Amino acid sequence: MTDELQQTATFWEHLDELRSCIIRSLAVVAVAAIAAFCLKDELFAIVLAPHTSDFVTYRLMGIEPFVIQLMNIGLTEQFMTHMRVALYTGLLVASPYVLYQLFGFIAPGLYRQERKAAVWITASAYVMFILGTLIDYFIIFPLTVRFLGTYQVSADVANMLTLQSYIDTLIGMSFIMGIVFELPVVCAILGRLGIINRGLMKRFRRHAIVTILIASAIITPTTDAFTLFIVALPIWMLYEVSILLVRK
Repeated sequence: MTDELQQTATFWEHLDELRSCIIRSLAVVAVAAIAAFCLKDELFAIVLAPHTSDFVTYRLMGIEPFVIQLMNIGLTEQFMTHMRVALYTGLLVASPYVLYQLFGFIAPGLYRQERKAAVWITASAYVMFILGTLIDYFIIFPLTVRFLGTYQVSADVANMLTLQSYIDTLIGMSFIMGIVFELPVVCAILGRLGIINRGLMKRFRRHAIVTILIASAIITPTTDAFTLFIVALPIWMLYEVSILLVRK
C-alpha cells in the first residue's frame, strides 16, 4: 500500500513538473510573440522583402528590377496577418528554450548514453529545421514568388497578389521545408538502429527520386514545373547527404 502511495505521489509530482514546464514555455513564446508584434516595421521589412528586386537573392542573381504588388481585400486581414506572423516568429525565437525545458523534463529518466543521444538528436533536428526555413526564405520562396508573381499570359493582365496568399505561402513552405530537412536526422537514426544501410538507400535511389517528385508535387502550393523543381532539388540533395551519413 505504501509503494502504491509513493508511485501515485511520484506520478502527480511529474505531472506538476510537466505542467510547470509547459507554462514556462508558453510564457516565453508569448513574450517573444508580443515583442515581434511590437516590432511590426522591422518584422514585415523581413517578411515582405522577397516581393521586390532589392532582396539579396535577386541582387546576387542579377535579376532585372521588378515589384510585385501586394493588396489587402479583407477588413481584418492585415491585423490577423500581423498576429499570425508575430506568433510564428515567437515560436521560432522561443523554440530553443522550449526544447531546453522539454529536455530538462525528460533527461532525469534517461541513462547517460541515452542523454547524449537525445542531445545529439534534438540539436541536429533543430539546426536542420532552421536550415530548411532559411533555405526556403532565401532561395525557394523568392524564386517561386518572382516567377509566379511576374508571369503574365498577356500584357493586358496585371498581377496583384493578396497579402494573405503571400503570407500563407511563406509560412506554409517554411514549415514544410523545415520538416523535410529532418530527413538526414531520421535516416541517421534509422541507420544507427540498423533498419537501413547505405546499400539499401543506393539500391532504391530511383524509387526515392520518384517519391521525392511526388512529395514535392503534393507539398508545393502551386502546380507549375518550376516550383516543383526548386522544391525537389534540395530534397534530393538531402537524400544523397543521408546516404553519406548512414555510411558513417
